[in-house]
Amino acid sequence: MEFWQNIYSQFDPVAFNIASVSVHWYGIMYAFALLSAIYVAKWFINYDKINIKQDIFDSYIWWAEIGVILGARIGYVLFYDTHTMYYLTHPWQIFNPFIDGTYVGISGMSYHGAFIGFLIASLLFCKKNKVSFWFITDIAVLGISFGYIFGRFGNFFNQELIGRVSDVPWAIYVDGALRHPSQIYEAILEGLLIFLILIYFRNRKKFDGQLAIIYALAYSIARIVAEFFRQPDTQLGFLYGKWLTMGMLISFCVMVATIIILFVMKKRVS
Repeated sequence: MEFWQNIYSQFDPVAFNIASVSVHWYGIMYAFALLSAIYVAKWFINYDKINIKQDIFDSYIWWAEIGVILGARIGYVLFYDTHTMYYLTHPWQIFNPFIDGTYVGISGMSYHGAFIGFLIASLLFCKKNKVSFWFITDIAVLGISFGYIFGRFGNFFNQELIGRVSDVPWAIYVDGALRHPSQIYEAILEGLLIFLILIYFRNRKKFDGQLAIIYALAYSIARIVAEFFRQPDTQLGFLYGKWLTMGMLISFCVMVATIIILFVMKKRVS
């Protein structure tokens, strides 16, 4: 247990260096997240014999990934960054990995921004290729929920999105204080648990889009729960009292929107 509690002092976030460029475990985990999401989605297409052409889905993957990456970064700038106006007036700086000629990488990604980017990219792809939006997103969320596990492990290895101060036996030291390993909680709640729920419902769904709706609703609930163990973003703090965070607020909005969509779709198929 002592090793676990002091894991950050014994772990280097940098996996290796290529010349002057440091490759972080964070980046490696995000690469695993993307690749595993693709693999899992394709595995279920073959296993469940889902009627979709391979070339169509391969093309969709590119659209979805671009939407996720663009949305994640832009979402962070809009929702969490304190220099939003600067980036809006200097948009080319949003994806600039250099500061004063030094490579520092790109930090600051928002899950909800990635989710919005994914939805927009999916809508555009489906309109262009005349594919059902709800049909293809039902497939995508199976992979997304699994890949999400690696994304949160990336946050853990990068020693970011830390938990609140706690004295639970499995707490870890972060800057001299024992805290919840909230990134692990999120990997389990928002990733693994939801993935298992989707597996259960995938052959029990009543209409196309039900899996996507279950995913959005389950994620919102899991994220709100996890936020009680996660330290709010330093630049924002609590939005109200000592409990409301930006993550909670956005998740609640997504949850309400999802419930409305669910009622509308159930009414259409009934």
